[in-house]
Amino acid sequence: MNPTTTLAPWSTHDTQLLIACALGLAIIIIAISVLKLAPFLSILVGTFAAGFTAHQPLEAIAQAFSKGAGALLGDVGIIIALGAMLGALMAESGAADRLVTTLLDHSTPRRLPWMMAFVAIIVGLPLFFEVGLVMMVPIIFVMARRSKQPILRIAIPALAGMTTLHALLPPHPGPLIAVSALHADLGLTLGLGLIVALPAVILAGPLYGIWLSKRLHIEEPEEMGKLFTAHENGASTPGFAISLITILLPVVMMLGRTVAKLALAKDTLLYDTLDFVGEPLVALALTVLFAIVMLGWSRGMARDRVGGILRKSLPPIAALLLTIGAGGGLKQMLVNAGISVTIGKIAVGTHLPLILLAWLIAVALRQATGSATVATTTTAGIVAPVVGGLTATHNSLMALAIGAGSVFFCHVNDAGFWMVREYFGLKLKQTVAVWSVLQTIVSVVGLVLTLVLWNLLT
Repeated sequence: MNPTTTLAPWSTHDTQLLIACALGLAIIIIAISVLKLAPFLSILVGTFAAGFTAHQPLEAIAQAFSKGAGALLGDVGIIIALGAMLGALMAESGAADRLVTTLLDHSTPRRLPWMMAFVAIIVGLPLFFEVGLVMMVPIIFVMARRSKQPILRIAIPALAGMTTLHALLPPHPGPLIAVSALHADLGLTLGLGLIVALPAVILAGPLYGIWLSKRLHIEEPEEMGKLFTAHENGASTPGFAISLITILLPVVMMLGRTVAKLALAKDTLLYDTLDFVGEPLVALALTVLFAIVMLGWSRGMARDRVGGILRKSLPPIAALLLTIGAGGGLKQMLVNAGISVTIGKIAVGTHLPLILLAWLIAVALRQATGSATVATTTTAGIVAPVVGGLTATHNSLMALAIGAGSVFFCHVNDAGFWMVREYFGLKLKQTVAVWSVLQTIVSVVGLVLTLVLWNLLT
């Protein structure tokens, strides 16, 4: 939404669109939890029901669904596939086990959730959430298995570390969009973002994970468990150094791309090289090739065996990819129908404190569209005209509040929701407890701390 756009008065279409959105989400939840339909089919049915209720042409609904699903799978699907290949190679070669053994040697069961949160922060700093998750999943599975800890006690701190950074800290796309739209200072936003992010990670990660794992027992899902189980067949286990290099290689390449964009002149050989190899798709593809050579062939693993590992890594993620694509289709249909404008009209009619208003707009847009990027971009556009007289510090806090609002109670139209559900074999209600509540904690803590800093720094 353009910051200078003048919103039209409330219309019947706006009311219909809100009803349609609620109806579509209700149908999806009932179809999955009561009728036990596949999530992909449930989201497809819910999308058409919502679009029909919003008086969208059926052909337009189908086109929007196809466009949204294709765009999301093109963006995330190949990354997930490459991540599954890398995870399988690390598991079967023994590299994941080597990393976990070293971490366990330097930790205790009591400290493991804190260590996993720290590892996730390091891995997730330059990575998109989806990339960070596919990188961390094999470590989470092997760590839980080896330490004999509940899988949620290990997984939730890692999820919290990655999603908090994705929501609050540049160079992730959401915070960068807000910083640009609000003309905030990037370095100041990064510094304040760390102050806000660390307590959010602690509360939503180790503390919530320890609490929930005592009340919600989750078994390791069979198919994913097999994918990340080592079968070495006599091959030597990789050393810690090469195992660590393999897991950190895409992190380093993507971090290099970020540094290049911030510090180097464009149209130079070094900039173009770092920009290319730091593209998530390229970085993960190069890492898979690196793992094939260093974890497979160079240790005497037969080429047929390496190829078999790569092939068997893909079937377990087929349902995940279809479900994520369907969520993208639902999001695109609602965006095309004008849900962002409708939420904007609601926001304009309120008279709340500016930072709370920005957070609430982002919350509403995330609930409606399932996209943190859409929520952040649109919210920043709505509030940008009224932040011109604020200080640089307040502009940065506004950007952080918008980022915090963009992850509030993510649900069935969110790709991350379905990734967590499928990777860890959760039921719908369990996914809400694990993922939606975790993100709500991050969002609320982010709001509270930005409000505190707003008042302290006034």
